[in-house]
Amino acid sequence: MNTARIKELNDAFRKGLRPELGRIMITAGARHHVAAWPLGELMLYERVKNFDAFTEDNNPHGENDFGSFEYLGERVFFKLDYYNKTLDGGSEDPADPDQTCRVLTIAMMSEY
Repeated sequence: MNTARIKELNDAFRKGLRPELGRIMITAGARHHVAAWPLGELMLYERVKNFDAFTEDNNPHGENDFGSFEYLGERVFFKLDYYNKTLDGGSEDPADPDQTCRVLTIAMMSEY
């Protein structure tokens, strides 16, 4: 696997620079948590976009595909998964954007 290329694509998608690379999913719990705040979902996504606290613990493979942080008093995490273009199985090569759809899930730790 080409870890540097996967990291580059993950960062570009997560930061909103290459939205065509995938989809963003915000769980019901995360939506509920920010619902009372004006622009709550947008603010939550901004935190994900700007996340840069990758460490050996949360990024052991160097792909920048997971992170967690405190938001409005709760622990939030995001995770990138790699699917094929039809979303019915995993991607055979996450370094190849022509055969990979990234799915960024944003959720509350309390949901899991």
